[in-house]
Amino acid sequence: MDFELTDDQTALQEGVQQFCAGRFPIDVVRNMETTGGLDRARWTELAEMGVFSLRLPEADGGVGLGMADAVLAFEELGRAIVPGPLVWTHLVAGLVDGAATGEVVVTGLDRTDRSQLVEYPDHVDVVMVVDEAGVWRVDRSALELAPVTLPLDPLVPVGRIVGTGLPQGTRLLDGAGAERIVREGAVLTAALLLGISSAATDLSVAFSKERVQFGRPIGQFQALKHLMADMVVRTEVARGAVYAAGVTIDDPLVGSVPRAVGAAKITAGQAAVENAKTSIQVHGGMGYTWEVDAHLHLKRAYVLDAAFVDRDTCAEQMADLLDAL
Repeated sequence: MDFELTDDQTALQEGVQQFCAGRFPIDVVRNMETTGGLDRARWTELAEMGVFSLRLPEADGGVGLGMADAVLAFEELGRAIVPGPLVWTHLVAGLVDGAATGEVVVTGLDRTDRSQLVEYPDHVDVVMVVDEAGVWRVDRSALELAPVTLPLDPLVPVGRIVGTGLPQGTRLLDGAGAERIVREGAVLTAALLLGISSAATDLSVAFSKERVQFGRPIGQFQALKHLMADMVVRTEVARGAVYAAGVTIDDPLVGSVPRAVGAAKITAGQAAVENAKTSIQVHGGMGYTWEVDAHLHLKRAYVLDAAFVDRDTCAEQMADLLDAL
């Protein structure tokens, strides 16, 4: 595999990075907690940037790119911890009218998940339900949701399904389609986690250059150098795995898709969680305060680590695949 980015891919990555810096600076992202974790105007701007239509054919109004390109865009969205059901809306842009243009906000859940939690209950229009038989569309209006008062991530509000429960809905994809959706969702989620891992590293390095103790920037102390060196290594290992998964989905002949997806989700999830924890440690006592952004990285990492296929399940699946060899 050739992981060297083309000029077009570099331009795409830089374009999304600049867009996030302009429209989703950290103070704006923090303030979105007061609006239910999503701003409809900025959501539309994401759609206009092509985030949701990136892989749709040009004939259908999309950009016509592949998963390897989408991974680069979602890495930058993760770096900026942009809130919202980005992955699900992207995945069903060709299935649900209005998703590609940002008019319809789509999230999803696994029917077998007993928690029955729906993200962004005040904004979502459609809920995609995955089970062994396929992917089913359920309109938000058909659900009765009770808000969860203390969600893990303050920028990812959730509501619990109550009342008559989860309807069957309308099937949009069969079992094979559901398997494909879950794998693609796992890779895009891994890309978000990769962005978080990188952002946590950058935040730590910047702080270690500014914070002075005993007359020296703390970044000069060997113990912290080791911590941040480990953060860089985790990020780069994850980057190789995530990029490889994107390439493999685009061209399954280059390798095993299930193994590539599993490796991406495992390494990116570990990198994001461990780097966010380390970032809090590097910041010392300040790292535990609300004002420091490190906790936002950690909370989002925990949420995404469990999304689509959690790390433990990925590890079990990878063990079975390797055992079969």
